[in-house]
Amino acid sequence: MNVHHKASFINLITNAAFGFALLIMMPNSGNAAPCFDNPQSAYKYLLAQENAKTQARDQTTVNINRASEGELVSLNGIGSSKAQAIILYRDMFGDFKTVDELMKVKGIGAKTIEKNRSRLRVQD
Repeated sequence: MNVHHKASFINLITNAAFGFALLIMMPNSGNAAPCFDNPQSAYKYLLAQENAKTQARDQTTVNINRASEGELVSLNGIGSSKAQAIILYRDMFGDFKTVDELMKVKGIGAKTIEKNRSRLRVQD
């Protein structure tokens, strides 16, 4: 084996050993994103992931008597200030008996309740 081939062989073995060491040290990659051969495939994958998260969020119900600000903000038309107003109202006057009682909170109207009705609840 000439010097050039010997150096190439050593380089190949070194790279293989390094790759194997990285593979051993990597944590469980069951949730890792796949590799893509082009940007369009990666973009489609990311859009699908985002759509799945949005759909899961839109199907999650929110108990307005127990929800945190973060959970309330996930509702359509509810930002941080309205979420805080809901929590303040709840703290001052007690639990909501019905979803429609949300209209007693300043800034919450019938349209907001209707947009979210399928996700709102008052009991566990």
